[in-house]
Amino acid sequence: MENVLLWGFYFLTFYAFLPGFISRTFGFRVFKRGYAREEIALTFDDGPDPVYTPRLLDLLREYGAKATFFVVGVHAERHPELLRRMAEEGHAIGIHNYVHKTNWLMRPGTVKKQIARTSAIIEEATGVKPVYYRPPWGIVNLFDYANLGYLQIILWSAMFGDWRKRVGVERLTARMLKKLRPGEVLLLHDCGKTFGADEDAPENMLRALEVYLKRGSEQGYRFVTIGEMIAVTDRNRARERADKAPGRLKRAFTACWMAWERCFNVLFRIVDIGGGSLFHYRIRPYRGGELKLDDGAVLRPGDKIVELHFDNAKLRELLENSRSLMKVAIFLIRETEKAMPALARHLAGREDLSGVKGLYGISMIHRGPEAFGFSVLDLPPGPFRFFTTRYLRLLIRALHPQGGALLRDKNAQFYPRIMAMSMDTFLRRYGAGADERLPDASGALETAAAGAPQADTVDPAGAAAADGSVAAVLTGGKTLEQ
Repeated sequence: MENVLLWGFYFLTFYAFLPGFISRTFGFRVFKRGYAREEIALTFDDGPDPVYTPRLLDLLREYGAKATFFVVGVHAERHPELLRRMAEEGHAIGIHNYVHKTNWLMRPGTVKKQIARTSAIIEEATGVKPVYYRPPWGIVNLFDYANLGYLQIILWSAMFGDWRKRVGVERLTARMLKKLRPGEVLLLHDCGKTFGADEDAPENMLRALEVYLKRGSEQGYRFVTIGEMIAVTDRNRARERADKAPGRLKRAFTACWMAWERCFNVLFRIVDIGGGSLFHYRIRPYRGGELKLDDGAVLRPGDKIVELHFDNAKLRELLENSRSLMKVAIFLIRETEKAMPALARHLAGREDLSGVKGLYGISMIHRGPEAFGFSVLDLPPGPFRFFTTRYLRLLIRALHPQGGALLRDKNAQFYPRIMAMSMDTFLRRYGAGADERLPDASGALETAAAGAPQADTVDPAGAAAADGSVAAVLTGGKTLEQ
């Protein structure tokens, strides 16, 4: 006897309890809640009922609401006119077995016959073959997943006990209003003629539902069929995956780029002057064409230069944490004011500084560097300009959270330019005894600050083009070998 009970327990566990637990808890092979912004799905079980279902249809029509009816076959067979009205008014019809009996107490073949019989009744009345199925009490057995693969099993996210009259209208209304939110799949009943239900309980449901529909309509919610809720959910999740994918790719791309930055600095012996300076540098021979600077000096091929590099890791952190591009511009101007004297002090301690003719760098700078003593010159056409442009555009994508949008804006005019300064001008402005805060640089700072909008966010294209601002153009420039 003990073995019989044990085997009976095993059978019930795997045939009934475990499948029901998995489907309800993890949503395996079932749909029970939507992912929506303004849609709510109303579903009604156990009908149609000749008294309450017509009144329900009238109420739904009054509020322009659509619903899904999971009908019991024996009731549907008696009232095909109600099925036709449901279909004509845009509602969906699903299967709730031929009789309201749990699948745990029926063999797989019996469940299959009940569903097939109810499906035929619905199709004969409406001309549409049903594709949704809700098992009574939401209970599935082990074989339902295999036998009912052609049907979408629908459960629910909210149930209110509306089949009991003693719940009362006020309490039922309060329960329902707590679930007035998008994505909900509400389970209600338009018939009280099933085991355990009160025959006149749908009266309370209709009164509570009217309040729910009125409140929901006022708040802009849409009441949709389960089919539309599934479609909305699929679209929203696909859109979310599409939105997340570029973010993941960009994070991976940025991480690789920063790793390349570190390798570049080691391979080409880029010097960090320390103190959190905005600039790194190396001393090397100049290999470009002859450059005539604003102070009359000339840089020629073979001249020793200090080649400037932005600390792109610092720029990336700044751009990710700043709430507006104009604030980035002001910060960068201040950082440059501090970095130039620090660079002069660092270079003064190098023995190989003798013979250095000037400073040189390439960046996406349009305006602003002149305030710090730089001459801004165009890159001559050719392969170097072509590849440098592509390199720096990739760099903006990697460093800037809105880099792609900035580069797509035709008015932003992102193209690389040369920044150069003679060593005489550099030492005169930033060397020992020079005033570390220069009036013209401060003027650029004040111009940028005065032109900055007060909002927390700034249109990327507008910020990039603002007069006196280096908001989007001081986004770094790894100088390439010419």
